Amino acid sequence: MISVVMPVYDAEKYLDEAIQSILNQTYKDFEFIIINDGSTDKSLEIIEKYKEQDERITLISRENKGVIFSLNEGITRSKGEYIARMDADDISAPTRFQKQIEQIEIE
Repeated sequence: MISVVMPVYDAEKYLDEAIQSILNQTYKDFEFIIINDGSTDKSLEIIEKYKEQDERITLISRENKGVIFSLNEGITRSKGEYIARMDADDISAPTRFQKQIEQIEIE
């Protein structure tokens, strides 16, 4: 299983597309840890909407502590064999995880 770790801070403009790009992966065996790092926009509301729809999402929401703290917190909570890093303003191709797992298993 893959653990996807995504810190979020005031990313409402991009967040829907970023989350959808992970949830629509062809490789489905992952947990999605989203850390709301004290956002002051509608980021938390957007994350909560997706959390209600998909049980693979784990939400951590707290005051702002920065991206490095958030990444370390997400990694600590991870249960997967592999960790995938995601930014809140990135979009992943639908086959990203499938291709990465295939490449790892070849080596």
